[in-house]
Amino acid sequence: MVGLKQKTSAMLRLVWAAAMVATFFGVMVSASSAQSASSPLPPATTNAPQNAEPAQAQDDQSGGFVFKKEVEEVVLRAIVVDEQNRLVTGLSEKGFHVFEDGKPQDLTFFRKERVPVSLGILIDNSGSMLPKRAKVSEAALQLVDSSQEKDNVFVVNFGDDAFLDQDYTDDVGKLRAALMRTGTHGSTALYDALVASIDHLNSAAPQQKKILLLVTDGQDNASQATYNDVVRKLQSRNGPVLYTIMLQEQARPDTHGQQALRALSEQTGGTAFFPSSLDEVQAIARSIGKDIRSQYVIGYRSSNPQTAGSYHAIQVQAADQEHRLRVSTRAGYYSGELGTKQ
Repeated sequence: MVGLKQKTSAMLRLVWAAAMVATFFGVMVSASSAQSASSPLPPATTNAPQNAEPAQAQDDQSGGFVFKKEVEEVVLRAIVVDEQNRLVTGLSEKGFHVFEDGKPQDLTFFRKERVPVSLGILIDNSGSMLPKRAKVSEAALQLVDSSQEKDNVFVVNFGDDAFLDQDYTDDVGKLRAALMRTGTHGSTALYDALVASIDHLNSAAPQQKKILLLVTDGQDNASQATYNDVVRKLQSRNGPVLYTIMLQEQARPDTHGQQALRALSEQTGGTAFFPSSLDEVQAIARSIGKDIRSQYVIGYRSSNPQTAGSYHAIQVQAADQEHRLRVSTRAGYYSGELGTKQ
């Protein structure tokens, strides 16, 4: 009888301990769920370009870990136009030649297809934009309406800070509500918004093809991130294509802000637009939508040494029998971190 009581007591202690462990993990899971339900835009990180994480494998001989880095493909999104700036969409793989650091590269794949995209729309929410927001939002929605199945879009409004007002969705109603959300923030932290949005694309994009559209009416005047931080982010190995629209009251010579946006866009294979009238914005949105659907996708494995953090310049040439052609694609990329033995 005494032995039975001892066994019963021991079993009760085990049950009690199991219940406490279950309760503890239940609290942790609930806390984690509550935290993930909110969707603030994470703070911008500016200390290094975004790169794929090295694969980790167990080293049975040393008892430690060996980090192994495969040679990754460089993926290019290219748009080709002729001398009259008309899109050229009928080229084959043989019409393209890719050079990295001046050396010809062998293509590993080539395609021309309407693939789904992950699209981030960044709208300047400073006070000066308030009278323009209605037309800007309608133009952005026009771009969304031209999307195809499985496209996913997120919306960031920014002024002094950047806010993820709508995370990835294909629901036009939710996107419209986010685009119509306005404020009266006085400053323009444009670079901070770009860096944080690129991070969001690199960490959570549902689709491999990544596009950013930035709409503003002024240059950056409030960011902690710098122009060079944005360049490093955009020129990660498979960074997004950036399109920018800077609204102006009237046509004027290049300003510092215009030059910065033009350089950022062109380095990714995108385009910068500087309309002097709001009436031009919808036509620009249609043009961007057409560009997105007319891209060639080109891949290659670099034949150059991949030193961590080194920059590799890219040049793509295209030709057919009738036209001299111009290719818009990214200007280069920063190689990723090399694996190290722990």
